[in-house]
Amino acid sequence: MKSDLFSSENMAQQATAPGMTLQNAKSIKYAVNGEMHARQGAMIAFRGDLQFERKGQGIGGLLKRAVTGEGLPLMAVRGQGEAWFAHEAANCFIVDMEHGDVLTINGRNVLCFDSTISYEIKTVKGAGMTGGGLFNSVFTGYGKLGLMCEGHPIVIPVTPQQPVCVDTDAVVGWSANLTTSLHRSQSFGSMIRGGSGEAVQLRLDGEGFVIVRPSEAKPEKASAN
Repeated sequence: MKSDLFSSENMAQQATAPGMTLQNAKSIKYAVNGEMHARQGAMIAFRGDLQFERKGQGIGGLLKRAVTGEGLPLMAVRGQGEAWFAHEAANCFIVDMEHGDVLTINGRNVLCFDSTISYEIKTVKGAGMTGGGLFNSVFTGYGKLGLMCEGHPIVIPVTPQQPVCVDTDAVVGWSANLTTSLHRSQSFGSMIRGGSGEAVQLRLDGEGFVIVRPSEAKPEKASAN
């Protein structure tokens, strides 16, 4: 049987070392030798001796998810084998985190990560409920973090001289040392008259970067998990 379908770029190869790699622009391959964590429902294929177990968020995380409709529903993947992860053909990226790195990411953009990385769901300071009631996942530790983004992300440097304002529905994440607050780009009178539809943004001050995607968030599909 012959077809471009069977070209080397589409063919899955046996892993030569444990850990996370890009299978292609739309999926991440993980050679599991022990334990790793992934978004519930993101596994698209696996081979080997692997077990998948729903991972709780703790009472605080569950309450935040219930209030906001957001959160980070995770599963633990244990054993030895290979698993592939993807979500609605979103573009995938791998971030190598080192000791001391702290990254805050919107839960909807997290695909998978090493068990050596810790996370905590926190309120975005200064955003409040008027800013979408933002609850992001703050990652610390060392290892690889697999992210996904609808479209090609834009990474914007933030400096003390040039703070950046972002749409809360488009932001993917930012370096956690930045200070967050709400920024109103419309006057009250403008909002009464209809305005531009972009009345409030998240402002980031300090030294670091912010990641945004070239589209606003779609409503999350209801999940039985």
